[in-house]
Amino acid sequence: MNVTMSFDSTVSQPSPYKRSRFGRGKRTPIARWFWEIDRVLLLLVTMLIGIGLIAVAAASPAAGVRYSSAAAGVTVAARHYFWMQIAWTMIAVPVMLGVSALPMQVARRLALIGAAVFLVLLALVPVIGSSANGATRWIGVGSAKLQPSEFLKPMFAVSMAWLLSLRSKNPDLPFALISVVPMGVVAVLLMKQPDFGQTVIFAAVWLVLLIIGGASMKLIGSLIGGAFGAIVAAYFFYSVATERINKFLFKEGDTYQVDRAHATLTNGGLLGTGPGAGTEKFTLPEPHTDYIFSVIGEEFGLIACIAIACLYLAIVARVCLRLLREENDFLLLASAGLVSQFGMQALINMLVNVGLAPSKGMTLPFISYGGSSMIALSIGMGLLLAFTRENPHLKEATYTVRWNGR
Repeated sequence: MNVTMSFDSTVSQPSPYKRSRFGRGKRTPIARWFWEIDRVLLLLVTMLIGIGLIAVAAASPAAGVRYSSAAAGVTVAARHYFWMQIAWTMIAVPVMLGVSALPMQVARRLALIGAAVFLVLLALVPVIGSSANGATRWIGVGSAKLQPSEFLKPMFAVSMAWLLSLRSKNPDLPFALISVVPMGVVAVLLMKQPDFGQTVIFAAVWLVLLIIGGASMKLIGSLIGGAFGAIVAAYFFYSVATERINKFLFKEGDTYQVDRAHATLTNGGLLGTGPGAGTEKFTLPEPHTDYIFSVIGEEFGLIACIAIACLYLAIVARVCLRLLREENDFLLLASAGLVSQFGMQALINMLVNVGLAPSKGMTLPFISYGGSSMIALSIGMGLLLAFTRENPHLKEATYTVRWNGR
């Protein structure tokens, strides 16, 4: 009599997880989402949102003083922007979770349609847009405004990823060169607003996608050279770029914003003055948006600033590590584009606050105040969470005993 032990990977023993309400054996949509989502990434983003609410609460009194006007009879309450940010957060978080639960094909379709819609709105900004601080970037009336460029950013990254991923299906078509057209259209529309900072972000994300997508080094070198030439040309022929570069490099013109940001950031030392005890924040031009990182430095200290920078770095590193085992070209490119955009926006804002980059008028992701910014970032992070979802497979098996013999 012979006994053979064989391994059968197709038959599973009852999993202990099935006894749990959210066990992996469950097939409800919520359970599937819970096990497939990158829970570490979601936790890191949730921490950022919580920090953002605390930071806006600290900056709100200074913003209220700035936007109150005795002459015009306008008084902004000290906590106005804090309560508004809570309202935006209550809208943005469900949006992020809802988008993260979408199947990959649906999320991609949503991004492609959204890119077309917001590109049209971006083109309409010079015609029907409203102005603030010398720039025309918003569409709407009163408080009901949106900034099309903020919503276009994540949609653009996904759309370019989809276009470049088609190369694997038809290597003969020059998809990298084709992508120059939409990038050029977006750049022209943004420069008309003017919005030099957002143009840099769009171009940088596009370049990252070209590199990851396998574009030739000749093309990459040509684009980098062209970008350098475009910056030089912008300095000589684009007044906004000239002004900001001169302020940054040569300290020419009005350097009030840079000086105030530096004074506010360093006023708190390592540990900060304490919540609500900051004084320099009242001299900042945009304490609740562009320069909220300086407010954090004053009231919570440079250590808190370093911790926030590490949190952004952890999010980028988490996604990059997860993408090392991604085999789908579109998912790889889309996720890389979204996290590059997120990380570069955070980096540029922090560099502006510490005086290592010219002023860009760019928010700090999930921390700065703003409805358009908050919801657009939530859509982008929801897409990133959707594209980095994984289907866990329990490698369980049973042994079957076969009796051979006469």
